[in-house]
Amino acid sequence: MVVSEIKLYELLKAKLGTAEAEAFVSLLESKVETKFADKQDILATKEDLHNVRSELLRTIYLTSLGQLLAIVASVVALVNILK
Repeated sequence: MVVSEIKLYELLKAKLGTAEAEAFVSLLESKVETKFADKQDILATKEDLHNVRSELLRTIYLTSLGQLLAIVASVVALVNILK
């Protein structure tokens, strides 16, 4: 049992009795584990975060490169117009 479960068990034991408190805490724990298992497939792993970070850095790099090329082309166009 985790500390929070022990505290809950101790509080319930005083009100409900030993067997009922233990059954309630066990039921609550199994419900929490079931809910966590249901949501586990949508949680991000370290590998998922690394992949997103890599894609984001690549996108930023390519966007910056595109902007640099656009600025250079604009400057070359202005120089040609002013000649």
